[in-house]
Amino acid sequence: MLKTILYIAIGGAIGSVLRFLTTVLVSKFWSNQFPLATFIANIIGCFLIGLFIGVLAKNNLADSNLKWFLVTGFCGGYTTFSTFGMENYNLFQNNNSLLAFGYIALSLILGIFAVWFGFFLSK
Repeated sequence: MLKTILYIAIGGAIGSVLRFLTTVLVSKFWSNQFPLATFIANIIGCFLIGLFIGVLAKNNLADSNLKWFLVTGFCGGYTTFSTFGMENYNLFQNNNSLLAFGYIALSLILGIFAVWFGFFLSK
């Protein structure tokens, strides 16, 4: 159990740092109200979780420490649902309801597609 927690913690730390670097990189090129950095991180995270789950399943590693490291740790640390919720709350508070609904719809639709695509590529 402790070994599993360590794999999750290391993966989560790496994912969190890469999430921060995604924000830094995107903010250099994008300064609009639309929260592009979170959107990009969540779509990439959805793609990666689909890819990782597919590759792990194909190689009979679905219950391995690699799954805990990549899926629970890395993807959990990289994706940002709490930030997504806060950004939408702020958009609604600032009377940007249309942008908020667009962000929600795009995130859900592209997120689900990205999971499917990652899983598809893993086959």
